[in-house]
Amino acid sequence: MRVLRVLNNNVVLSRDDTGRGVILTGRGIGFRAQVGQEVDPAKIVQVFVPADGRDPDHLAEAFAMIDQEVLRAVVIALREAGIEHGESDRPTLAIAVADHVSGALDRLRRGIEIEYPLRAEVQTLYPQEHDRARRLLEEMNRLVEPRLPAHEATALALHLVGAGFSTGDLSFTYTMTGVIQQMLAIVGERFGIALDRNSMAAARFITHVRYMFVRIQQHRQLSGEQSLISRTIREAYPEATRTAEQLAVIVQLRMGEGLSYDEISYLALHVARMATEAQTADRP
Repeated sequence: MRVLRVLNNNVVLSRDDTGRGVILTGRGIGFRAQVGQEVDPAKIVQVFVPADGRDPDHLAEAFAMIDQEVLRAVVIALREAGIEHGESDRPTLAIAVADHVSGALDRLRRGIEIEYPLRAEVQTLYPQEHDRARRLLEEMNRLVEPRLPAHEATALALHLVGAGFSTGDLSFTYTMTGVIQQMLAIVGERFGIALDRNSMAAARFITHVRYMFVRIQQHRQLSGEQSLISRTIREAYPEATRTAEQLAVIVQLRMGEGLSYDEISYLALHVARMATEAQTADRP
């Protein structure tokens, strides 16, 4: 790969063998580098491939604006924690995490500590991301000073959840988290049950809703023009369907977009499974 543009000593813009614009990071990778010069492979720590039509130049500039020692630590920590590999198509994740870590370190140096109000919700709703965030935090703390406190895993987990969406803005993730909590509460109230949020049915419901939010954001909702499967679900589970329609109202109010007929039907199926599992568990 050859240098297209030097952003700073640690970030350069290049082009790979397929002609894609890529961002290369690594200590000293841009030091005295000239446009057109071959990049030393030994200096490459991470290759970022902009996805979704993102402009490599703009992303490279965003990388260059981050504290370079923090960026280096984040890139290495993401790799060591098994979250990213040598090549990544999620540059916005590294940028968002590095920006967050820079702010957290600055707060610690000034003696300011904050607690995250969604700590319990994140551990319950996103257990896999929270586990990965804890590993990421461990790796980060091998590389930065002062050490980040354990509750920073909550914020890092939210960034990992947000990486599944096309924007790096955490506001969408915060809203989604609140909506999922509200949906679970409504299901419990409608059926008069105490939902175990660690149960298999609840885990499947949460996973389904998370992917539903991805489809909403990408404007790719399930839509089979009132398919036979959807009609069958509605006939089999009328109360769950009414509950799902209520959940759809919440989604529209909070997210600004209504759910399709098929989305509501599949939501009803998961509601019915949660209700059945909870009611079965309550029987002597």
